[in-house]
Amino acid sequence: AETCGEVSALASPRSSLHLRAATSSSSSVPQLTLEDGVHAAEQVIKKSRFIGYAKQCDNWGDAQEFISAVKDEHPKARHWCFGWVAGHNPVQERASDDGEPTGTAGAPILGGIKGEDLSDTACVVVRYFGGVKLGAGGLIRAYGGTARLVLREAPKKVLIPKS
Repeated sequence: AETCGEVSALASPRSSLHLRAATSSSSSVPQLTLEDGVHAAEQVIKKSRFIGYAKQCDNWGDAQEFISAVKDEHPKARHWCFGWVAGHNPVQERASDDGEPTGTAGAPILGGIKGEDLSDTACVVVRYFGGVKLGAGGLIRAYGGTARLVLREAPKKVLIPKS
């Protein structure tokens, strides 16, 4: 695939969206100091604090560095769950529940990325446990909702396929 400026072209007949850099919309969310291009959003659900971070990452190495930077920024958090989608034909994707029950964190985050029709995107949701158990359904809604919140607030750039 060719590249056009900062945006990698997809070999697909349909356009896709690409996450672009932005600053945090909430002053209470810690800023990642290691990297630019990070967008953040936060919500509190039943005393648990969920902070979502999203960044354009077109390869797994960049995504791993981003996830490590988020972990370093929040060393006292209970969970750092993520989803990552990149490429086209084949699409690469990875997700992690990081200790939450299977399928309650990584899959909803991945679903949020795919649901927003994004590519080359990593999203990490950090959870500070507030003492109230949310149950499987509550965790799915919390992680997926936080991921969608940050992804919807982030500016996007349309990828135009080139040959």
